[in-house]
Amino acid sequence: MIFQNFFEIFLDWLSLYFFPILISILAIIIGYIIYVLIRRQFLKLAKHEKLELSTAKNITKVIKYLIILIILTAILIQFAESLGLITALFTLVGGTIIGFAAMNTLGNMIAGIIIMVSRPFSVGDRILYDGKITDIVEIKLIYTIMVDLDNVKISVPNQKLLSQEINDFGKKEIIRRHVTITPGFEEDRRKVEEVLLEAAGKSYQVLKDPKPYVWINSFQNYAVEYRLYVFIKDIKNLPLIESELHKAVLDTCKENNIDIRTPLLHKKIE
Repeated sequence: MIFQNFFEIFLDWLSLYFFPILISILAIIIGYIIYVLIRRQFLKLAKHEKLELSTAKNITKVIKYLIILIILTAILIQFAESLGLITALFTLVGGTIIGFAAMNTLGNMIAGIIIMVSRPFSVGDRILYDGKITDIVEIKLIYTIMVDLDNVKISVPNQKLLSQEINDFGKKEIIRRHVTITPGFEEDRRKVEEVLLEAAGKSYQVLKDPKPYVWINSFQNYAVEYRLYVFIKDIKNLPLIESELHKAVLDTCKENNIDIRTPLLHKKIE
C-alpha cells in the first residue's frame, strides 16, 4: 500500500515535470558531447605540435568547468518555479560567496591561459623573475612552478607573474649581462672603452667568444653612459660573476684614473 502510494506520487511528479527533466537530460547530453568534441580537437592540435599538450589539457579543463556551470544553470532554471524562494535565495547567497571566493582564482586562470597561448616563456626556459634566476618547471592554470638556483621550488600565481617584467634567457646556456658606468664628458671615449674591455678580460668567467663590447647608451647632463656587455655560461654562479665583474671595472677604472662618480653629485659635494 505504501509502495503503491509512493509510486503514484512519483508518477504525478514525473508527469508534472516531464519536460523540465527531459530538457535537463538533453542539456547534460549536449554538454558532454560538446566537451568531448572540443577536447578531441585540442588534443589533435597538440598531436600536430600546434599547441603544447599541457596547454591543451589545461584549456579543456577550463572549458569543462564552464560547460558544467552552464548545465547546472539550465537545470536550476527548469526547476526554479517549483523550488521558488528557497532556490532563489540559495542561488543568490551561493553565487555571491562563490563569486568572491573565485575572483582571484578566475583571474589566475585567465592569466594562465594567456601565458600558455602567448608564450612569453615556456617549460624549460631560464628566466629572471623578482631578482632571481629561475627555471620554469610547469605552467598550470592557477600557478607557474619554477626552481631557483638554490633548488628551491617557487609557485607564483599567474596573475602576479603576468603583471611583472620578466627577462627570458630561453634554453640557451649562454646569456648576456652588462655593467654601466657614467664618467664625465672630459674623459676620453677611446680610453674608457679600452679600460672597460680590459676589466672584462680580467674575469675568467667572462667568455672570449662572443667577445665583450662597449656601447654608449645615452648622454646625460654631466656624464656619458657607457655600457659594457659580456657573455657568461656559468649561470648558477651569476651573482658571484657579476660581483667580480663590477670589482674588476671599479679597480681598472681607478688604476687608469677614470672617475666613474656621477659628475653632478661630485660637483655638489665639492
